[in-house]
Amino acid sequence: MQGMSLTSLKKHKALIPLYVCVGLGCVGAVFYTARLALANPDVAWNRKEGEISNEHYSNKQYKFYSPNVDYSKMESPAPKY
Repeated sequence: MQGMSLTSLKKHKALIPLYVCVGLGCVGAVFYTARLALANPDVAWNRKEGEISNEHYSNKQYKFYSPNVDYSKMESPAPKY
């Protein structure tokens, strides 16, 4: 198939932006999925007995972008057990 090897890609220069956009989209999707798995308070990777996993995030910001809210100064909306 044309455009799949480096030598044929040099002949078809119009395919280079397509590969760049698809590559950036794949990297973004992997980054977002990894961030959801590692930083989301709904996911518990190191659950210990007798520990409530969401208490660690009670006063922390876990949203990707929140310009108007400072979570360090406000009380947690989570219930206290």
